[in-house]
Amino acid sequence: MGIVTNATNKNQACIDACNRCAQACLECFVECLNEPDVAARKDHIITLLECAKMCEMSTCLMSTNSQFAMEHCKDCATVCEKCEQGCTVFKQDDHCHKCADECRKCADECRNMSNM
Repeated sequence: MGIVTNATNKNQACIDACNRCAQACLECFVECLNEPDVAARKDHIITLLECAKMCEMSTCLMSTNSQFAMEHCKDCATVCEKCEQGCTVFKQDDHCHKCADECRKCADECRNMSNM
């Protein structure tokens, strides 16, 4: 359910998934920076930030019923899948494992949203 209106009800599951994914990616970003093999994670760390920003923008567009929300959610699903793949490379880390789960859930929700 929306916070101040019911206008976003149809998108709420996707909004929630995007918010969780953005938070997970940012938390994973910080944890990856503190890993001893940080240089090997450079590309993944960049993807974590890109994924978080895509998710944040998706939330914004869905919350305002933007005409571009569905198209953006389709792209967001692609970025979330890429981030999930990167996380699985470092699946020995609990933070990457958990982030991969959130990315997968978000990609699924965004794909459902973009097919509406």
